[in-house]
Amino acid sequence: MNKTAHSIKSLGLLAGVIVAFHLASVVSAEEIQTRILQNNAISVAYEPPLEAAAGEVLQIYPLVKQELEQIFTWHLDVKPRVVLINSSRTFSKLAGSPFFVGFAVPARNLIVIDYTKMKTRPFNLRTTFKHELCHLLLHRHINDSNLPRWLNEGVCQLASDGIGEILLDKSWSGLDAAVMAGRTLRLARLAESFPGDKNALMLAYEQSKSVVTYIDRQYGSQVILDVLGDLRNGEDVEIAIAQRLSLTISELERNWLSHLESTPRWLVFLASHIYAILFFLAAVSSILGFIRYLRHKRKIYAQWEDEEEED
Repeated sequence: MNKTAHSIKSLGLLAGVIVAFHLASVVSAEEIQTRILQNNAISVAYEPPLEAAAGEVLQIYPLVKQELEQIFTWHLDVKPRVVLINSSRTFSKLAGSPFFVGFAVPARNLIVIDYTKMKTRPFNLRTTFKHELCHLLLHRHINDSNLPRWLNEGVCQLASDGIGEILLDKSWSGLDAAVMAGRTLRLARLAESFPGDKNALMLAYEQSKSVVTYIDRQYGSQVILDVLGDLRNGEDVEIAIAQRLSLTISELERNWLSHLESTPRWLVFLASHIYAILFFLAAVSSILGFIRYLRHKRKIYAQWEDEEEED
């Protein structure tokens, strides 16, 4: 493997990439200087502090690519361009939102990752990279107009170990709240784009993952692959789902909601927060035990004082 690393002055490699991909107006030349690490299969642009991370991307790429190709039985026959950003401010400008940790531009084989968030649970470089690479693979084989956003995001979350590309607040589930309030988002609304409002955006990602997970559990992963295969062949998503699930998208949506509503959401909350609840109860128990200890100690001191007074 022939690796090369060299400094790119002024705007640097990132700006060169961004200019080429019509994103140059977002980041100024003074904001970032980058280097590039590459081989015949992939190129990684990075700021000097992220050289080790860039090397990690080169190292893990063959296996991550193989894993995705095995899942979908499709080949990724392009050379991805990855950009690692070491500034959340700069990344937010590129992404157009502060809520993301990465994004892909499939038409340009481009992946951009905010490395500052890679140590924020549950994110890490491998899973985030795998998620974005999944987008490149899907779009390589399926026309944009045939791939609904909710299906795209749901499938990529499922394929990348359930990790999305948005900073979700794990202490609160927008989906649980929406189901209980009857305010879930219609899949038709999520076909072309997701909302920009933070809570609605979080709900869109949660909901996409939940719907695809429901299909996987009720009908099997092969059905999802069959639907994607139909979309690859140019079939409309409504027809593809009708052929493979014998349901319209509206019926799928109703069945999914009925499934969620059949399980009390408070049980879901308890199950998803069991460790936090146990930790809280243990902490409360410790506090109560300490209080009892203090009371017992004061009682002993009081007895000693009474005995001394009697003497």
